[in-house]
Amino acid sequence: MWKQTENKLKKEYTFSDFKEAFKFMSLVAEKAEELNHHPNWSNCWNAVSIQLSTHDAGDIITPLDYLLAEKIDLIFDTYFTNTRPT
Repeated sequence: MWKQTENKLKKEYTFSDFKEAFKFMSLVAEKAEELNHHPNWSNCWNAVSIQLSTHDAGDIITPLDYLLAEKIDLIFDTYFTNTRPT
């Protein structure tokens, strides 16, 4: 579940290894480019932490952030069924 804190939507995903985490990030990057809305994120081995807010709106949460969050969850659910977000 996405958490709304500090005017951001936040979620962390855990994968079996770095390769899976990187694959996830690559798929999310493609969707972010389509939406022209890019996450703040970090990766440490098998974990990906994502923060969403709309920079053009003053770094607050907008409907575009909820849309991208939905797309990110769909990517995770479609391609990474053996792992679960933390």
